[in-house]
Amino acid sequence: MAGPARGTFPRRDFEREPARRVFAAELRESRIHFREGEDEKSPTYILLPTGERCNRIFLVGTLTEKKKQGEQNLFYRARVVDPTGTFFIMAGSYQPEAMQQIARIDPPAFVAVVGKPNVYETPDGAVLISVRCESVTAVDKNTRDRWVLDCAKATLDRIDALGTTPDGQRAVEEYRTDPALFRKLVYEALSQLSL
Repeated sequence: MAGPARGTFPRRDFEREPARRVFAAELRESRIHFREGEDEKSPTYILLPTGERCNRIFLVGTLTEKKKQGEQNLFYRARVVDPTGTFFIMAGSYQPEAMQQIARIDPPAFVAVVGKPNVYETPDGAVLISVRCESVTAVDKNTRDRWVLDCAKATLDRIDALGTTPDGQRAVEEYRTDPALFRKLVYEALSQLSL
């Protein structure tokens, strides 16, 4: 049996980056964003202050409000709160599944979100980060609590490795990351759980 014709091997650009668990407070502090490669389809990343690049994130929290906007180009903006702060999420016509999922969930509700962080710089130099959703799923409190534990572990692992990789070294230089502040953030997030 013959294999695929020359040049017809499956493309690998559909493979996705792993979604990193990150607390809202750390995402809010992220300022460094860059494109890996010269091609316009090259992935874009943000560099977390704890030293890891991420193209996609996984968050779980309470959907506290949502707002439908636009007429022809309909989209939703929403807020999701974790124990450290607020994520601003959005989904529009390019994310129809996520947009429909947001439309069906009434706040307040625990949700799990996978999406891409987008960095916006305002004219006055402020940096705002929102998450363009790939999926939004209603979950229960146990799932939210499990995510907080997993995110705490991922954050502590990044802190322990800070400065040992090129991304970690860049984070130390660019953010002047104080590991003690992020350990405190993790402790405060864990202290809000009633396990």
